[in-house]
Amino acid sequence: MSRIQAAFEKLKQQQRRALIPFFTAGDPSPALTVPLMHALVASGADVIELGVPFSDPMADGPTIQRASERALKKGVSLRSILEMVSEFRRQDNATPVVLMGYGNPIEAMGWEAFASRCQAVGVDGVLTVDFPPEESFEAFEHLQRHGIDPIFLLAPTTKEARIEQVAKLARGYVYYVSLKGVTGAGNLDLSAIEQKIPELRQHIKLPIGVGFGIRDAATAKAVAKLCDGVVVGSRIVQQIEDSTEQNVIANVSALVKELRLAIDQA
Repeated sequence: MSRIQAAFEKLKQQQRRALIPFFTAGDPSPALTVPLMHALVASGADVIELGVPFSDPMADGPTIQRASERALKKGVSLRSILEMVSEFRRQDNATPVVLMGYGNPIEAMGWEAFASRCQAVGVDGVLTVDFPPEESFEAFEHLQRHGIDPIFLLAPTTKEARIEQVAKLARGYVYYVSLKGVTGAGNLDLSAIEQKIPELRQHIKLPIGVGFGIRDAATAKAVAKLCDGVVVGSRIVQQIEDSTEQNVIANVSALVKELRLAIDQA
């Protein structure tokens, strides 16, 4: 059983929902990435989505774009992020880690080399924003060979045929993008999510996490009632941006504890 599957099984037994925080590796500094990961776990995270900074993002709003720019200026690369995961695993061998980013850095490394290195350092899943299921078969084979869960996005506009494709390929969990647009944009329509999740469950047996636009505890609590996991990214990245390196861990920890409490009350 993979770490991701084990985490969701444990939560199901406890009748709880997953809290899945996202932040960009290397922001605010490479030295703080692993301490931030440990702080997220200590504050109640069940899965960590670690963003791989990329110069030309398509799905990221301005908050995460700025985080990527800051990380790239400090020399953060896919290889250095894999080393960060390796360092994290020296103290934590249980919390699932998912790398989230775009295909170019992985293509540059090569999918086989990437998947092998992910397995070696303890990465559990990979979400490649710009790799739709139709173009993911080769990547899927490499990831599967090394025990890495391929995780896919679904959106309000996703047609049934693609939902069926994702249901066949996905492992770990499926990430439902709760609104049209980029990360951190717009206001959530909870009724639309409530209508869409049952449609997805007709095809998808994996846990479903919902993200994009979840900016406070009240929204996290409301979304948690509708799905298996709540993904919070831009709000955490904004907290990092608004903090100093001296107080960023304390500030992010306080936010994540607040989100954890709200989700557990759902």
